[in-house]
Amino acid sequence: MGTALEGFAPIGLAAVVEAANLQTRVDSKYLLSPEEYGRFRERLALVGGWRCLEIGGRRRFNYESVYFDTPELLTYRQHRQGRRLRFKVRTRTYADSGECAFEVKLKGARADTVKERMDYRAADAGRLAPDAADFLAATLKRAYGMDVPLGMAPRVRTDYRRHTLVHPDAATRITCDEELRVAGATGSASARPVCLVEVKSARAGGPVDRMLWQAGARPVSVSKYCLAAAALYPWLGANPWARAYRECFGQVSPVRA
Repeated sequence: MGTALEGFAPIGLAAVVEAANLQTRVDSKYLLSPEEYGRFRERLALVGGWRCLEIGGRRRFNYESVYFDTPELLTYRQHRQGRRLRFKVRTRTYADSGECAFEVKLKGARADTVKERMDYRAADAGRLAPDAADFLAATLKRAYGMDVPLGMAPRVRTDYRRHTLVHPDAATRITCDEELRVAGATGSASARPVCLVEVKSARAGGPVDRMLWQAGARPVSVSKYCLAAAALYPWLGANPWARAYRECFGQVSPVRA
């Protein structure tokens, strides 16, 4: 799959971080067909001001994420139940450069997303090394006053390709993830041709969201981790995001309370 990005001027990573790092942000997510995304991208190019992240001549990058959870998949269940205080724990490896980060994503007081991260070693991406365990413990204690749940270990891996569009003046970033593949203890699966588009900004309902709404797209409340866990462990149930799951994997996993 792929979408042409030549209509956008390049922007480097340092400029992206300066203009729209958005570690605390509101994420609006949309599932679009490649054709729908292509039309949306063309509209952005006509609006002007949008640029495409480019590093070493590349505009599409391979990402590998490993998600940590308890044996009962506590963090997945918290997301499925819509718990106010919930979190995700992962490593993210930028496969093209070999760089890696350990991240804890928290739900903030105003339903925004707060991401705490530290540099990590790619060799440790599949395990919770002592420094990552300490970072996780300190983050959860500071944010929620809670201890780390017992049994946190790697449960799900996702691989995908991403490109990023940035509007420096508006401090808004759009990511498009394609070619999603997931793997875990039960096996692996590949998503259908679909674009998971995230609009990352300081507040929801901005010009980009309105552009998508006018085109008939509607936000979906889902994450790649939840989609992956539902595909790999179908007995958990995916009812809160059944439509998104069906669009990605073609069927709704069995619902279990």
